[in-house]
Amino acid sequence: MAKSAIDKDLKRVDQLKAATRDSSRAMAAPGLALVFLLAALIWAIFAASGSPLSYLVMIATVIAAYMALNIGANDVANNMGPAVGAKALTMGGALAIAAICEAGGALLAGGDVVSTISRSIITPETTLGITAFIMIMMAALLSSALWVNLATLFGAPVSTTHSVVGGVVGSGIAAAGFGAIIWPTMGKIAASWVISPLLGGVMAAALLAVINATILFKSDKVDAARIWVPVLVALMSGVFAMYMAMKGLKRVWSFEAHEVLLLGLVLAGVGWILTIPWVRGRTGNMENTNKQVGTLFRVPLIFATALLSFAHGANDVANAVGPLAAIVAAVGTGTAVSDGAVTLPIWVLAIGALGIALGLALFGPRLIRTVGEQITKLNEIRGYCVALAAAITVLIASALGLPVSSTHIAIGAVFGVGFLREGFSNRGIRNKAVSPEGVFLKTNHLNKTPEEAVSNFQKRQRRYLVRRQHAFSIGAAWIITVPASALLSAGLFFAMSAVFGF
Repeated sequence: MAKSAIDKDLKRVDQLKAATRDSSRAMAAPGLALVFLLAALIWAIFAASGSPLSYLVMIATVIAAYMALNIGANDVANNMGPAVGAKALTMGGALAIAAICEAGGALLAGGDVVSTISRSIITPETTLGITAFIMIMMAALLSSALWVNLATLFGAPVSTTHSVVGGVVGSGIAAAGFGAIIWPTMGKIAASWVISPLLGGVMAAALLAVINATILFKSDKVDAARIWVPVLVALMSGVFAMYMAMKGLKRVWSFEAHEVLLLGLVLAGVGWILTIPWVRGRTGNMENTNKQVGTLFRVPLIFATALLSFAHGANDVANAVGPLAAIVAAVGTGTAVSDGAVTLPIWVLAIGALGIALGLALFGPRLIRTVGEQITKLNEIRGYCVALAAAITVLIASALGLPVSSTHIAIGAVFGVGFLREGFSNRGIRNKAVSPEGVFLKTNHLNKTPEEAVSNFQKRQRRYLVRRQHAFSIGAAWIITVPASALLSAGLFFAMSAVFGF
């Protein structure tokens, strides 16, 4: 029966309501972000000292709050993406856990010390006045925030640490010339573009290969899981105990190397003992399938994700508020702080923690979906391999003194499990093609004729289970992060110098 005119009109009204609702939601996120920036400004007005340069602290506070929002929107996706992609967590659950753990890590264990520019990027011989120092920090902070924001809009997860480093390099060159930069440090950072993703990818692929060999490729997967899942959970427990001791709890307690190792061994034993009865209880009537066995990795993956988020909040909050802390110290002392370390004031730390959590909640889902769903298909086991590989790689790199990026490691790990899965899948297709009875040559298997079967086989001779365009676009974003942030920072330094009459 044809629809009446009133039905059509009501449908248009419903469409208009839906469009209005979607538009309101789209405006809500920037609106809430603006409210946070205004709140940070008001906070800085009361917290800043009575120095003549206090107005610069207020401006820098707003910029730091903006950077914290961008870190939450971009960087946190590396930890949450695998769990969401594996369906171990819903998007809402992931956002809640990440917001709590990121903010908790930043407030409870973050801000041990903030290395100032001369320690790693600008040579100690460079003499900087207080105003030049503040301009360098402000330009670096704003340029890195703008670059991370742009990368987020294009769906590219980038290293916020590299963005800040690029910003300091650009404004440092603008202020004191090329001779002011410690170029060997920049060489190490450039090396990390290659080292980090390769280490992460190889480690994640190796873990997945071990799980395949010990559990998934066995005829009795459930029986194999009863033996090996406790071992794998013990490995995860020990690794994350050491990871948290070295990366997440530095402010709370400073561990010696032997203490870190002992803590890892103890927690590994505890994890193994506790997991044995849990696995036996879960596998009582379990089906002998990969999907069912994979559910045993769901809880470990959630715990790993939460711990990675806590450690990320503890470490990377400095990318948002480290330069601000240096500016606050410089304004408070009246001298450029360029030869030591700056302790983060609690109010500065709180702005970073709240900004990261809010940025994640408002703008994080897009990058989380990119990491967890759009590079390759993840499940609980692959997500577990990604999370554990990230922690192991950071530990190994720290012990060897290798420069690595946690962002690059996590993304490399996702690609690693994807390429390994693709390799196994393509090997299976080639094996099936050897025999005339292979499924791609059967006329009753989605093919009407033998010719169509051959054509379909040739089309699917190699299955791509990893989206190459993401590898190229993300890799390009990584390579240009430091130079792009540096160029932007240099321009901002000159602009700020002109505006403030420096």
